[in-house]
Amino acid sequence: MDFNPSPKGAELLQKVTDFVEQKILPIEESYFKELRALDNRWTVLPIIKELKVQAKSQGLWNLFLPKSEYGAGVSNSDYALMAEQMGRSFIAPEIFNCNAPDTGNMEVLVHYGSEEQKQTWLMPLLAGDIRSAFCMTEPNVASSDATNMAATAEVEGDDVVLNGRKWWSTGVGHPDCKVLIFMGLSNPDAPKHAQHSMVLVPMDAPGVKVERMLSVFGELDEPYGHGEISFTNVRLPKSAIIKGEGRGFEIAQGRLGPGRVHHCMRAIGAAERTLAMMIERGVSREAFGKPIINLGGNRDIVANARMAIEQARLLTLKCAWLLDTRGVMGALSEVSQIKVVVPNMLQTIADQAIQIHGGAGVNDDVMLTALFAYARCLRLADGPDEVHRAMVARIELTKYHKQIKQAAQ
Repeated sequence: MDFNPSPKGAELLQKVTDFVEQKILPIEESYFKELRALDNRWTVLPIIKELKVQAKSQGLWNLFLPKSEYGAGVSNSDYALMAEQMGRSFIAPEIFNCNAPDTGNMEVLVHYGSEEQKQTWLMPLLAGDIRSAFCMTEPNVASSDATNMAATAEVEGDDVVLNGRKWWSTGVGHPDCKVLIFMGLSNPDAPKHAQHSMVLVPMDAPGVKVERMLSVFGELDEPYGHGEISFTNVRLPKSAIIKGEGRGFEIAQGRLGPGRVHHCMRAIGAAERTLAMMIERGVSREAFGKPIINLGGNRDIVANARMAIEQARLLTLKCAWLLDTRGVMGALSEVSQIKVVVPNMLQTIADQAIQIHGGAGVNDDVMLTALFAYARCLRLADGPDEVHRAMVARIELTKYHKQIKQAAQ
């Protein structure tokens, strides 16, 4: 394994790093102050639009698409390092048009979309003119088992009709969100993983209603947000189905592999920033005649945080390399491993940073509460820790199939 970026990847990484350092981080505090002062926070501030134009003009746009004519054409391994830099700021991914769930949705359309679907939805998404959401999780079933989905996408002649309710549809509150990818049950009599379909749904389609925006630890995460959406007899042409009936799980499998690398590398970037905040606080404040960093086990906390970040980064880069060289099926265990390891690492470091900050740590004056909430949510997004541990254990146990079979006899 070679984790060094390609020449093209190294050049883009330096540009992304400089852009985040020089253009984004300096305006982040004023951006959030301005947004919080608005009566309507579901808006895109002018500074975001300005920075997107600048990023696009420098070729720092759609960097997440590996080996594709639609994006930068770099590998997962190259992009992973860029995602880490973007993870240092909550607003950076959108500025580079690399924000979830748009990245995953664009990947779906690149790999599985028809030419009509690409022209209608992919091209505006790639241009950054519109945004999207992904509707999979449901409020009335245990969505950790995706086969529980009860919402329906039934084919009737030349149409597909959608009914059901989805929630935690990230990005649905964004004023530019124009299209949803809806996953629903099409044929309950088909094999278990061929029962569901994915459908492209215009936000303004009759029968689509955002019932409410959902708060996370009391925050709505404007202007992105997480919505609960009802679909009532939403009738669309059959051509809105992606790839065809019953292909939902196949598409989801392809979507989630690279997406988890993106999430995890952004979380590692966030962890680096959190550790820096912890250290800066620890050395700048004194208690009991000593800098806080020298009290108790705080130096051990710093050392353990550094080691945990390094371990998480190496595992995630290995996963990205496997995706590049062996595809999703060759990285199943590693994809699940990083999904458990990285968010837990960030959550622990964020919690420790809050403790070292004292009262300031739980206040919005610093972003530690947002970082903690981000980490905690990642432990549920794309499946809870327990599901991923089960996958890792299953793959591991298959290596010992003969011994297990003999022991059982």
